[in-house]
Amino acid sequence: MNNQPVIEAESLGKVYRDGWLRRRRLEVLREVTLDVRPGEIFGLLGPNGAGKTTFIKILLGIVRKWTGSARLLGLPAGDRRSRRLVGFLPENLRIARHHTAATALDYYGKLNGVSARQIRERSGELLQLVGLADRARDSVAKYSKGMLQRLGLAQALLHDPQLVILDEPTDGLDPVGRAQVRSIMQQLKAQGKTVFLNSHLLQEVELICDRIAILDKGALRRIGPIQEITSTGAGNLLASKVEPDLVLELAGDEAAIRAALAGATAAAWERPAAGVVRVVLKSLSQADADACVDRLRKHGVSLLGLARVRRSLEDAFLAIVAGPAEGTCAPTSQ
Repeated sequence: MNNQPVIEAESLGKVYRDGWLRRRRLEVLREVTLDVRPGEIFGLLGPNGAGKTTFIKILLGIVRKWTGSARLLGLPAGDRRSRRLVGFLPENLRIARHHTAATALDYYGKLNGVSARQIRERSGELLQLVGLADRARDSVAKYSKGMLQRLGLAQALLHDPQLVILDEPTDGLDPVGRAQVRSIMQQLKAQGKTVFLNSHLLQEVELICDRIAILDKGALRRIGPIQEITSTGAGNLLASKVEPDLVLELAGDEAAIRAALAGATAAAWERPAAGVVRVVLKSLSQADADACVDRLRKHGVSLLGLARVRRSLEDAFLAIVAGPAEGTCAPTSQ
């Protein structure tokens, strides 16, 4: 497989000017540098207004960059040759109400230069793939939002693209539909295609993406594999690693438990049942965890359960965007 990045952004910036004589300056992207590799599922995350959609529009040539550079499939962003190799599902795809699924695919396929023969060959299998085969002749005016999203995904795949850019692809889908879209993305990856996903559903991203980038106020705050991002210190942009929390379920005298845990930072202390104490200890190294267990035994405390709890992507995301906005991003090992 060619190792040349599928998407490259180098110090990419975008500024809009507005107001009287265009004097008001709105910076929506600030020195964004990232790459997306062939065959990976890459997630772009950020709060509303972070610059995610602007970034995608620059890649597709819909919006012009202000500073820096961007390349798509080895060509300058917006080049027609690269755009023919990209499938795109916008966040709010609008399909004229007179279309059926079949005629909509025919229309969008022709706009993208797909031959009538290829449209005929691909439409049936794609509608089957997205679960719309039995509604192919129905007017899209009767479609739910989730059905329109699935039809939009089919049109994005019609010309067999190398790169698929999906902007909120599971918006409006029920859990079964979201699982179906995740399965399709995994199939695309298995075929060697690259998926670039923009989503605000962090649980979905955590389930499917190989790497992610987090944008906040136009700046890149973090980039790397999910496992590493969720195991870095909350709010620490130097990305120093910390151990996940340790959860202990204990039985014994409470005074003995407190004595054994002296010196450890307890984030939570619960009594889920009579005679049982559940304690969450913050960021213990393995050596400290072993010593803690030894002290519990020494104090006659019974260990009913022990587990490491790694924080979720949502926890990491909230900590990162709540941290200082200035300075360069801290990539994890990529």
